[in-house]
Amino acid sequence: MNNNQIDNFINTKVAELKNKLSGKKVLLAYSGRLDSVVCAQILYKACGDNLICVFVDNGLLRKNEVEKVLQNYKNYFTLPLVTIYGKDRFLNKLQNIIKPESKRKIVGREFINAFKSYKSEQTDKIDYFAQGTIRSDIVESVKSKDGKFIKTHHNVGGLPKNLGFKEIIEPLKDLYKTDIKLIAQKLNLPEELINYQSFSGPGLATRIIGKVTQEKINIVKEADFIFRDEIDKTDLKYKLFQYFAILIDTRSTGVIKGNRVFGNTIVLRAVITSNGIKAKFCKLPYKILQKVSTRITSEILGVNRVVYDITSKPPATIEWE
Repeated sequence: MNNNQIDNFINTKVAELKNKLSGKKVLLAYSGRLDSVVCAQILYKACGDNLICVFVDNGLLRKNEVEKVLQNYKNYFTLPLVTIYGKDRFLNKLQNIIKPESKRKIVGREFINAFKSYKSEQTDKIDYFAQGTIRSDIVESVKSKDGKFIKTHHNVGGLPKNLGFKEIIEPLKDLYKTDIKLIAQKLNLPEELINYQSFSGPGLATRIIGKVTQEKINIVKEADFIFRDEIDKTDLKYKLFQYFAILIDTRSTGVIKGNRVFGNTIVLRAVITSNGIKAKFCKLPYKILQKVSTRITSEILGVNRVVYDITSKPPATIEWE
């Protein structure tokens, strides 16, 4: 997209939404990450105070993410942010669930249930539900003619049939991440947000292979924080699309403080991509990998092995589940 195309998209989309949503309340699923912030900016231009941004803490977010989202929102908007704390609701539904597709659909369904519950408690009628779906979400979730697809995105194939809203509004659904970043620049959003690392909607549920438990969440959350902390100290921070940790369902023998242990394994993954459809693994310097590995195994109880994923997409996906 060039400058004229960006201006044209913003102006056309705002005018279109103004006409469609005139006088109507719109509930936006707000994650605090780039796609939802850009979506919120466009919707606010179209419907002003009739926009209701709702953020759900599902207990599956990265370390310090909730605080960061709430603080950033205060910096971007004058509208109040509705926050729903739904950790127990999500973790109870994910209990004993192993299949990745099931996890994604459960998270998608519980997000909608949280929004529907909020809607039912309001005296004002809320007809429309909005979300920051982008093109890559749809491409990977929609089945081809032979019935195949890559994975269910929680905000596309993971949504239940009965949404409880008149219509879904998705202003960015025809755009890829590179276009979203250009629009964000035009909207004068800060560079920190524009390059804020993308994060899977189902969160840490799909970065834990196998059953999701609070103990596993704590482990992968800390490992992910350490990895991001070390990357963020380098000039790689804004060159990588995603860099994160995965807790796999495999234990191995190790030695800690002279004692034999049978501990957890953390996988590190860092990729470079322009659109999310294809991606290359990053050849991280060994010095960084060594520092991250040493910190994870010394700072996180129960982890005695760290490995690095050197697989591109395809044949792998960016996330492991």
